[in-house]
Amino acid sequence: MSNETYLNHPTFGLLFRVCFLEEEKELFASLYAQRLFFLVTTSTDGVRFEPITRSDARILVDGQLRFFRRQAMLSEHHQLQLIRKQTFE
Repeated sequence: MSNETYLNHPTFGLLFRVCFLEEEKELFASLYAQRLFFLVTTSTDGVRFEPITRSDARILVDGQLRFFRRQAMLSEHHQLQLIRKQTFE
């Protein structure tokens, strides 16, 4: 079973989920270039795509890593650390 989540952006095509941030907010990146990042918010009104910079996306991922470490969520921390390495290095 895979945890991978994908969305289709109307302009930029297929996006993959980098990480869950908080209730109804997730960080996605373009599948092919992995240079375009979007803060995706879901609500009863639909899905909203907010483009963010690569450095802002990295800051959000680093914040989630700190959260997982503080909460002793070791498997989530390890998985996100791998995603961070693949995406930003």
